[in-house]
Amino acid sequence: MKLLVCISQTPDTTAKISFSSDGTEFNQSGVQFIMNPYDEWYALVRACELKESLGGTVVALNVGPAANETTIRKALAIGADEAVRINTEAQGSMHVAKQIAEYASDKGFDIIFFGKETIDHNGSEVGAMVAEYLDLPYVSYASKLELNGSTANLQRDIEGGVEELEVDLPFVVSASKGMAEQRIPNMRGIMTARTKPLQVVEPVAFEESTKLVKFTLPPAKAGVKLVDPENMDELVRLLHEEAKVI
Repeated sequence: MKLLVCISQTPDTTAKISFSSDGTEFNQSGVQFIMNPYDEWYALVRACELKESLGGTVVALNVGPAANETTIRKALAIGADEAVRINTEAQGSMHVAKQIAEYASDKGFDIIFFGKETIDHNGSEVGAMVAEYLDLPYVSYASKLELNGSTANLQRDIEGGVEELEVDLPFVVSASKGMAEQRIPNMRGIMTARTKPLQVVEPVAFEESTKLVKFTLPPAKAGVKLVDPENMDELVRLLHEEAKVI
């Protein structure tokens, strides 16, 4: 079984976010980067579990510059057998999807995994675009995945219940909470990751159809106002005059 896990590098969840003076570039100064948690905790770990129980190989793939290789090596430490870095700065979602699809098109992967979204852009777009490029079935936000021969049984949480799906291999899936449990790389994994293959692939030409105009930060949160529980008149006044409905 051949499994491909697409991983992204994102700012740490505690990073202070700021942009350049004209608002067109993310300021990376002093920012620590990590593997996107949805890719790491759910997609990558579930792929490794399937490999361990059924045999096969797990390939971790990242679209990005050489600076991302520390994050890629972590995927190898967790359990991926080999890794690929497509040597280009990630642009829009379609640009990334095109690079992944071109690489995967002739490799015979049984399942292509994504996390449900990245924690920086929250787009949930790339998996669906890759599936479209490759003309494969796509299941989004899956919380459970089991294999029965050449058929996969999946579940995803919906309003008021659970949806059950069945799909034939090969297919593309995005993983959400419940798919697997986070793994911490052990010392053996960290040491072996240094010797596992990391292939660098040059990108294919692609003309981006969208353009980033500007980043903006959300409005700063107002301070909390404490109201004496005995002063109901003041509470009512604040609710009428100052409270905002979101």
